[in-house]
Amino acid sequence: MRKIAVVAAGGTGGHLFPAQALSEALIARGWRIVLASDERVAAFAGNFPAEQRIGLSARTYKPGDPIGAALAGLSIFRGVLQARAAFAQIDPAVVVGFGGYPSVPGLLAGITQNRPTVLHEQNAVMGRANRRLAAHVKAVACAFPILHKAPASISSRLTVVGNPVRPEIRELADKPYIPPTEGGTLRLLITGGSQGARLLSELMPAAIATLPEDLRGRLRVQQQTRKENMDNARRIYADANVQAEISPFFRDMATRLRQAHLVVGRAGAGTVCEFAIAGRPSILVPLAIALDDDQGQNAKVMADAGGAQVAREDQLSVETMANALQKLLTNPDRLARMASGARSIAQPDAAERLADVVERTAFQGQIQ
Repeated sequence: MRKIAVVAAGGTGGHLFPAQALSEALIARGWRIVLASDERVAAFAGNFPAEQRIGLSARTYKPGDPIGAALAGLSIFRGVLQARAAFAQIDPAVVVGFGGYPSVPGLLAGITQNRPTVLHEQNAVMGRANRRLAAHVKAVACAFPILHKAPASISSRLTVVGNPVRPEIRELADKPYIPPTEGGTLRLLITGGSQGARLLSELMPAAIATLPEDLRGRLRVQQQTRKENMDNARRIYADANVQAEISPFFRDMATRLRQAHLVVGRAGAGTVCEFAIAGRPSILVPLAIALDDDQGQNAKVMADAGGAQVAREDQLSVETMANALQKLLTNPDRLARMASGARSIAQPDAAERLADVVERTAFQGQIQ
């Protein structure tokens, strides 16, 4: 068997990060990786461990836009033809799709050429692109034990593997959670997310500023903040005598997660799985405009395990966030229980488990 795997992914880090983690696991097993994505991502995915990148025509559209839908259909059709021509040359043993419109042409090309195909769904709600393709692939893998809106026909081909994460995050699975001591430092980490970070950028400094003085004096805040909100956040924290580090992006997220007593963030699939693997209690704020409430369902999985509190946007205010922070930060026993709950749903070996599914599917395709 020629051990060439085409990984079809793109659009956001939520799709690219697990695709990269899988690729690294497959490379360690002797596979060669080809990245298939739209032209923009294929050109700029600089750190992706692929020996070849295929840029394919792809486009999305908004529901209710018939012209946009027609243009997207033409673009994807063109991308499928491009992918089929490329696959005829490289002859991949398997094609793995990670959802989002940039993955559609590559996965469709694999399906129409009757190649072994695998689809991975990162969220607790199956995305619309994956929903349309799931019935036609050889195997489906998912991150959570609950997968809403998945076609019933895939139940016999569905395997729960978790969400592949970066190696430095995976290493946190072995690091114990140490709750804060009475009167000691409280480390609060606030992450952003690729969408909707403005809400947390504006809300969190205002909420923290209303906490009791003794609590504020113990806080050490690290917050990802939009650039346009940084000066205002620094001013609010300084006026409230809160020690805070503000940045649009933290490169050493694993270190910061390991040190955090409590994390506040969005509820993207990657974020939820990283918090679970790190075993960190969290307050999750699902993105209200997310399609099919996928972030809300991701957060529910964590909350049902006891690892998080969910703060819905329509019920969120400076006062409600401040109350939630105060109750959690002053209750080390509850934080410890939440840390255990978060870790109970973790799948730190997700990349290896997904690699097993990929290899099994490729092998079955070769003997058929």
